Amino acid sequence: MTNETSDAERLSGTLDVATERLEQARAFSKRRHQGPVLDVVGRLLGTPGGVEALYDRAIRLDRAGLFSGSDWDVPTALLPQLSGKTLEGTNRALAAMEATSLMRFLAVATGEAQHPSLPQDHARHFLTQVLALNLPRFFEFSDEASRAAGERATISSRILRLIAKRIGLRDVLGVMVAEIWRILEQRPVQMGPVKDMVTQMAVALNRQGSEPGAERLGAERLVSALFGPTAETLDDPGLSAYFERLEHMDEAGLAREATGFARSMHDTGLVSDYHVGFLLWALDYPDRPLVPDALGLGSTGLDCWRHFRGLVEELIRAAVTPATPQALYGMAMLLDRGVLHSSPLAPALRRALTIDLAPAVRERLALGFGPQARPSTYLLSGIIEVLGLPLGVGQGANPTCQSARAISMWALNDPDYLLHLIVQAAEAETIVMQFEGTPISSAELPAGLAGFGPIDADPVSVLLVPHLDRIYAEMGRMCASRGGDPHRWINPEFHGWWVARDCAVAVDVETGKLDDYDRFVARFHESYHPRHNGNRPLIHPQPAGIAFTDATGTFIGWHAITILRVATGRKGETRVYFYNPNNDSGQDWGHGVTVTTGGNGERHGEGSLEFEKFLSRLYLFHDQPHRPERLTDVGAETIARVRSLAVKSWAGKRV
Repeated sequence: MTNETSDAERLSGTLDVATERLEQARAFSKRRHQGPVLDVVGRLLGTPGGVEALYDRAIRLDRAGLFSGSDWDVPTALLPQLSGKTLEGTNRALAAMEATSLMRFLAVATGEAQHPSLPQDHARHFLTQVLALNLPRFFEFSDEASRAAGERATISSRILRLIAKRIGLRDVLGVMVAEIWRILEQRPVQMGPVKDMVTQMAVALNRQGSEPGAERLGAERLVSALFGPTAETLDDPGLSAYFERLEHMDEAGLAREATGFARSMHDTGLVSDYHVGFLLWALDYPDRPLVPDALGLGSTGLDCWRHFRGLVEELIRAAVTPATPQALYGMAMLLDRGVLHSSPLAPALRRALTIDLAPAVRERLALGFGPQARPSTYLLSGIIEVLGLPLGVGQGANPTCQSARAISMWALNDPDYLLHLIVQAAEAETIVMQFEGTPISSAELPAGLAGFGPIDADPVSVLLVPHLDRIYAEMGRMCASRGGDPHRWINPEFHGWWVARDCAVAVDVETGKLDDYDRFVARFHESYHPRHNGNRPLIHPQPAGIAFTDATGTFIGWHAITILRVATGRKGETRVYFYNPNNDSGQDWGHGVTVTTGGNGERHGEGSLEFEKFLSRLYLFHDQPHRPERLTDVGAETIARVRSLAVKSWAGKRV
């Protein structure tokens, strides 16, 4: 018996005792006995198996009077849109009450229990709405709000997954399909959660089916991308049977398979195990080079393939395995980016093939990603994916947006430097960086926010983030006495020479109040808006800081992003396109400030907002110090609109 199991069983027994006391209590004293029950429920939910234990006891708790005198006493009056917020709220008693109520609904919805005032159809419909309204938690894609919630977000995810497992996914199929496509549009490096969901959806469709329509068509399209993307894999025959089919196919059939795989991969961003098998088989196919077709390369990618074919084949053999299928897509995108034509990249990638992992690094990668492949394979696959999809790097469930942003920026703008850091960290277990001429070694610094162990991220981030986090914090300590926002000095030193040396900050660090905000708004226009900066494009991505707000406009915290470009959207409006390391750029920041990831000219991995709406959430940006200010070029009405949006949300108490 493990400690985790014993914890759940011990708390379950304690809950049974507390429930018996609640059952025996008279009506007027029920309230006094509810508190101890809710306290135990809260602790039970924090243990593996605790949600299931609560499910087994939910109806008994209801009958014992747990909900007496509360809003939960009339289940048909409850609102599904409040469930998610209550589960992740800071009031543990209310969160425990909500969790118990949801388990009560689930017992009724599955037919395992009956309730005098809760019909089965109503219970099922209610839970379907709860799932649809809380899909980000269900998918376990992290954002600032979930990281702030911490363990509460994890418990919420466990509850939602149990609900989906018991009632099935058919009722939320349409919403789920739309959510998966929205995530895929952003092309994250970490595809594990999405693949898990597509797999669950495939099982649900196979067991339960669904009504014909757009929802089923969209779901089947996703399922086929993983389990049957081509004519010869449509029936999901298994790899052994598929290899036998390949041996008997003619040139035209093989060409169709190659292009079919490539079309599916580029359409969805998902790589099928069959695609991996075909590509590795095609490396040894003698008569016709099928690899470029299987990768779906464009003209730039084909040129890189011709020039660096030997290196590319070595990388594919070493990094693309059944345990690391997404490295195939990363390789296609790396080639199409043309980064191999940068002279340091080819030798740097050859060096990556021979990295001698330090024992502790090997152990950390093995612990983080499992025994299905060697640690060196996981790291190399991560390198290829990050270089191919720089905007797909995510911070996971970690408060390390600065480090994730840096990895993304280096992969996008300075990939040979990123590979230099990877070799340092992998072989020497340290990174050495300079701050204004002073060397900083991560090995000599205390653990940062990321700690030492594996984190919820890609292999490159698992390797680098603990080091980068420590160095970033040390840079902050080195300039803490200077006054003002330390990012003014840290960002150029940490990221690279191409970060503009001047910095504008909307908030006074000492007081927390807005500091000459009108000038801040005007200055951003003059630095980034084409009509105010002489139509000069942004050449290098620039780090920036936003005041992150939730869907109600409530301030959550400060957050690091990257400004990528400013361009005209499809409706003629000026938009800011940016990278957000929080795994999901499409977010509602309140009061009509809703970030989009598609439909407004976004490239994969970008989020965008209209210029003024973006500026209303911005609190720090960099620009060139030698550009003269022309404050009169920005109208007072424009400044007033931005100020109004800011004051309605994060800046309301900072005026």
